[in-house]
Amino acid sequence: MAIRRICKYGEPILERKTRKVDFDAVKKTLPALLADMFETMEAVGGAGLAANQVGVDLRLAVISIKREDEPPVNIVILNPEITEKSGVSHEEEGCLSFPGLFAKVRRAAKVKVRALNEKGLPIEINAEGLFAKALQHEIDHLDGLVFVSRLPLMSRLKLKPALLGLKKKWKKMDESRLNKTDNAS
Repeated sequence: MAIRRICKYGEPILERKTRKVDFDAVKKTLPALLADMFETMEAVGGAGLAANQVGVDLRLAVISIKREDEPPVNIVILNPEITEKSGVSHEEEGCLSFPGLFAKVRRAAKVKVRALNEKGLPIEINAEGLFAKALQHEIDHLDGLVFVSRLPLMSRLKLKPALLGLKKKWKKMDESRLNKTDNAS
């Protein structure tokens, strides 16, 4: 397992729709990739991570839902598609590709998602709350959309100068240099 560098805002891979996963073609290398993705996400305190965020052009993501006094539930989604949406949620959201940046984003309150799991088996997920938000956020990544593209036009225009400054700072960040001892403190 290894912590991987997370691609930041402005890197072209974040703006492209990812390739569909051919499970038979990746099943031997998939466990190592998923382990790296979960370790990377945990090292930086994230709730989800899409493959393109670690430079891999595949339609897959990992999500870790933490509930009070319970171990986290780790979910893997390959080739996810949202099949149903309902309700409206307007909550603050952040992104590992935009470290330290948060904004209120409008999303569906509930979603139904079809995908394959890490064993290549079909699954259907009904989610609401944080889980629904995380699914939508990661599927957006896989479709080449970043969360700031969900903001109203005026908000995006106001944010643009700050993003340009942050982009220079983020370019220097490399999470793969973290190790478990750095994170223990």
